[in-house]
Amino acid sequence: MKDCDLLVSIGRQSFLESHGSSAPTKDIANYIDSKFTRQHFETEMQEANTFFYLLQYHEKPIGYSKITINASQKNITFAEVAKLERLYILQEFHHLKLGLELFSFNVKLSKQHKQLGMWLYVWVENKKAIAFYDKAGFRIIGSYDFKISETHSNPNHQMLLTF
Repeated sequence: MKDCDLLVSIGRQSFLESHGSSAPTKDIANYIDSKFTRQHFETEMQEANTFFYLLQYHEKPIGYSKITINASQKNITFAEVAKLERLYILQEFHHLKLGLELFSFNVKLSKQHKQLGMWLYVWVENKKAIAFYDKAGFRIIGSYDFKISETHSNPNHQMLLTF
């Protein structure tokens, strides 16, 4: 729980950096204020199959991941599949390519938990992330409307990587 405030801070900044232009400013602000709170993270951290990992560079927190084990989904035919819910790296550190290290750590963790694959949602306009996941071996298997507010949703790809 001691890292909760770091997760909140990194989550807010990363979401704003990657999705800040995806909806009206008020909708983005309301979404961040409702989803990136200490209380919300504390609740998520209590979920038995959910794991958060903080990424540091020279002892400075610069990103984190959130993964859920056994997160079956209707477009996937097997139940032993992890959901990579977040892979957030602060934009100023993207050039270090540490996202790949954090991603690889999550793949290893998934395999240790006997998962047969990993899935995620990614905003269709986040070309950099889509290219990253393509290169890692993910393929698009569906779509999802990510609800930012009552009046705005962002189209997302659902992607799957099988091990």
